[in-house]
Amino acid sequence: MSMMPRVYGALGRSPLFRAPSRYAGRREFWPSTVGGGLRLEATRTVARTQSARHSHSHTHAQRDAHALALAQAGSHAQAGSHALSAALSGDFRLCESPASAVSAGRRSAAPPPARDCDDFSDSYRRRPSSSPAATASPALLSPRRVCTVPSSALTQRRPFTSTTAAMGAIKLDGTAIAKAIRERLGTEIVERQKLNPRFKPCLKIIQDTYVRMKTKAAQEAGIACELIHFSESISEPELLDQIRQLNNDPSVNGLLVQLPLPKHISEYVITSSVVDEKDVDGFGTKNIGELAKRGGNPFFVPCTPKGVMFLLNESGVDLKGKNAVVVGRSDIVGSPVSYLLRNADATVTVCHSKTVGLENFLKAADVVVAAIGVPQFIKGEWLKPGAVVIDVGTNFLPDETKKSGYRLVGDVDFASAVEVASAITPVPGGVGPMTVAMLMQNVVDATTLYFESQKLRKTIPLPLKLQDPVPSDIAVSRGQTPKQITRIAAEVGIAPHELEPYGAYKAKVDLSLLNRLEHRRDGRYVVVTGITPTPLGEGKSTTTMGLAQALGAHIGRLTFANVRQPSQGPTFGIKGGAAGGGYSQVIPMDEFNLHLTGDIHAITAANNLLAAAIETRIFHENTQKNGPLYRRLVPAKNGKRQFSPVMLRRLKKVGIDKTNPDDLNEDEINRFARLDIDPETITWRRVLDVNDRHLRGITVGTAPTEKGQTRETGFDISVASECMAILALSTSLGDMRDRLGRMVVAASRSGDTVTCDDIGAGGALTALMKDAIKPNLMQTLEGTPVFVHAGPFANISIGQSSILADKLALKLAGTEPDEDYAEKAGFVVTEAGFDFTMGGERFFNIKCRTSGLVPDVVVVVATVRALKVHGGGPPIAPGAPLNPIYKEENVDILRAGCVNLKKHIANAKSFGIPVVVAINKFSTDTDAEIAVVREEAIAAGAEDAILANHWAEGGKGAVDLAHGVIAASTKPKELTLTYDLEGTVQERIEAIGQKMYGAAKVEFSELAQKKVDTYTRQGYANLPICIAKTQYSLSHDPDLKGAPTGFTVPIRDVRMAAGAGYLYALAADIQTIPGLPTAPGYLNVDVDVETGEIDGLF
Repeated sequence: MSMMPRVYGALGRSPLFRAPSRYAGRREFWPSTVGGGLRLEATRTVARTQSARHSHSHTHAQRDAHALALAQAGSHAQAGSHALSAALSGDFRLCESPASAVSAGRRSAAPPPARDCDDFSDSYRRRPSSSPAATASPALLSPRRVCTVPSSALTQRRPFTSTTAAMGAIKLDGTAIAKAIRERLGTEIVERQKLNPRFKPCLKIIQDTYVRMKTKAAQEAGIACELIHFSESISEPELLDQIRQLNNDPSVNGLLVQLPLPKHISEYVITSSVVDEKDVDGFGTKNIGELAKRGGNPFFVPCTPKGVMFLLNESGVDLKGKNAVVVGRSDIVGSPVSYLLRNADATVTVCHSKTVGLENFLKAADVVVAAIGVPQFIKGEWLKPGAVVIDVGTNFLPDETKKSGYRLVGDVDFASAVEVASAITPVPGGVGPMTVAMLMQNVVDATTLYFESQKLRKTIPLPLKLQDPVPSDIAVSRGQTPKQITRIAAEVGIAPHELEPYGAYKAKVDLSLLNRLEHRRDGRYVVVTGITPTPLGEGKSTTTMGLAQALGAHIGRLTFANVRQPSQGPTFGIKGGAAGGGYSQVIPMDEFNLHLTGDIHAITAANNLLAAAIETRIFHENTQKNGPLYRRLVPAKNGKRQFSPVMLRRLKKVGIDKTNPDDLNEDEINRFARLDIDPETITWRRVLDVNDRHLRGITVGTAPTEKGQTRETGFDISVASECMAILALSTSLGDMRDRLGRMVVAASRSGDTVTCDDIGAGGALTALMKDAIKPNLMQTLEGTPVFVHAGPFANISIGQSSILADKLALKLAGTEPDEDYAEKAGFVVTEAGFDFTMGGERFFNIKCRTSGLVPDVVVVVATVRALKVHGGGPPIAPGAPLNPIYKEENVDILRAGCVNLKKHIANAKSFGIPVVVAINKFSTDTDAEIAVVREEAIAAGAEDAILANHWAEGGKGAVDLAHGVIAASTKPKELTLTYDLEGTVQERIEAIGQKMYGAAKVEFSELAQKKVDTYTRQGYANLPICIAKTQYSLSHDPDLKGAPTGFTVPIRDVRMAAGAGYLYALAADIQTIPGLPTAPGYLNVDVDVETGEIDGLF
């Protein structure tokens, strides 16, 4: 289906709006058919009076009864001057309820029971609210923006060949036109669904009365329409909650609140709660404001005014320069019609109760729109000969010849007007059917708006003010004014209800976004790793940020940087923060490094709850017999005992198929209630997010109340908790719940595993971490999006951000089914901790194995400084002056050290993924040294090796690297993992040692072998492997630089992270809670008490 700019108003002659669309490139459309047939903007439907009467005769009686109930006798032909004044001034709207209408005139006989009246106009849908808010501000639906809708190709407008009515004027048959519109919409929806099967327009109507015509029209147009009925007693908060749910439901395109509402509910509050993009009624305050101002762009035009303009187009009148008189200034019809006429370049006069000489205005009018609610008020002799008359009125007069006893008339005396006018709308059968047809059009427009908006994803970059020399990281961070996080979210396509802001510059993103975007093809996936680093680091985080800034801010590809949340231990210790550096950072730096949204605190709380639960369970089992223990574990509440969900898991594990606590026998009670934990096998330790060396070994239970039940244990740093690894590797909230429950914390004296769910704490830990599972959204210095989520300890865990953050980012950076992937696909740049041989290997063998994701490119970060170390240069120590060799050109040492880079490239290529080397530029690097690194990297099989100066120049300095990554991302790839899970634990560990590290063999200590045998017996033999070793060498020995071979990797111990889903083998003595140096980082941290700004972070 082709795309065509929308033709406004008179469909090619009189545009309703002048200004261009708010979204560049947006295209809009008016009704048309697909593949030929009737095209309403190109033809007019004119019918004889007799045929129109015949087509409506079977519906009139049905409508008259209900319409009379709404109008009462207040619309009687002999309405007094007060009624006329009120009608002309818009003091009562066209939606007057029976009660308000009575005050405008005499009451006639009681009407029959109310029935459907949707076929007439908006005038029956509204009544003034009794609430103060609604009185002060008329009930309006939420504002909109101009909708985007595709259309078929333009056709020529056919000549105006009409048949006049019996009395001379052309009758504009709204019923026939509306039918053609519905048929055209149905055809168009079918055609759109061929390209996009998800294109399924859906309208939800919240109402307390039946609205037959809307549902019938929707069915004819192929639009799903659901009536959501509420009782008269519904409270305002309940109704608001219903609307909130519909606002957040992406399958709902249009939302209409059918008025009037119960008297205790504010129409203004309710209708204003409908989100802009779904307000197909078009009466939102902002929407009307956009319509009223010159050059405004509302999402939707209110249905009745839109129908009026459509009929004017059908009349053939060229509105430009014509005198148009609108009689009535209601918010529902009069005012918006006047705006539309003005925007169509007509000269518009709005008449009302204070207008003097109404007849004189009408005598000069080329176009008359009557919308006052007074029957047959405007006479033919008041009209200018040849005028086009649009009668919006719907009034009832007694008529004994009708079965209902009433007949429907307009605001214009049709009998006299038809002899003077050139074209006129009948009542019924004129504007009324068009109102419903335009509602259907708006729903289709809203559906297209939704799908088009999904493509409008673009980051607006923040400019950098580069300085030389580069200031401190905190100074650079503070020198940039970040975007509001709500703006970042809007730019990347995160809906407001999917965002949970934590202050101005950070927010959590709800996982429901994955369901909304499940149809998208993932964006490009890039993993950033490095060569074997020095203690100073080689700039992986800085490169991650710089590459993301280059791709997003300079090349225009929507790009996410995904990184771990830093621990406060290193932040206040010797390493400092992990936000990147120079002009490639996450900002605000202080918020990134301190607390963030509290995820690590949640991990700490969950971990320590489990630690307390373990100690407590041992205490109570040691001090109680089976009977009392069981009764206290499953107490009676209100005279009834019931197992909790976690207890049912325990019952299933021990083979008890009972759900009634009273049905367990003594043996079953013993099996269920007694875990019989062996204290010597407890592996679970307490954690805190501080480098506190004195907590590495402690004794618990020394208080007299613990009855001598002491035990030696210790603390780890919070990010070393298995809970953190689970956070990183979970694929959903349910998956995290299962993983937490599966964590093995000890063994029973009989050798069975004791899990978190056996303790009964799995659900509680999930509750503590339920918000932590939502990734955190931040931004780079140049305003590109960053996901900061999870921070597993790289020494003993995977050392990467979460799977869920990657999945969210890949969907947000992905493409819709009808988008060009090569042109529009964005990028997700995620970082793997330490070098490729540690972080990269775990990324593939553990993270990708779990997530099912496959990266498109591996970026290996290298520095001349680190390669010189591997070529034989002297050691580098934090805080010590650099040896001159690292500041002067030395090609020979550098080339020798490139053996380390070549090994990492080979390791990366073994997984079947293209490799690009990023040469992180230092000011002391020479052109000759850069050339050597590039030469050696390409010879080793890298797609390219590219110099990047992002630390000093931000994204600008990494543009060449970004182009190289884009080129490599299109190369063929075929993921090949290092090992499968069918072999033994020893075979998997040997595969890593020999293939990745270059070892000759692997040796297991007696303890390690015993542990492996135990895990195999317990059923954990088929888990992936994480080897904990030094990050300063390819081997287990930090002193072995370059690319050593022929060594033996000693495996001292093997531990299990059953919930996270891997075994970790210790090839070194790893401290799981670091200590603080003599001069820790916290010495420089302080707060400006005047501004609240934090100083001293690095």
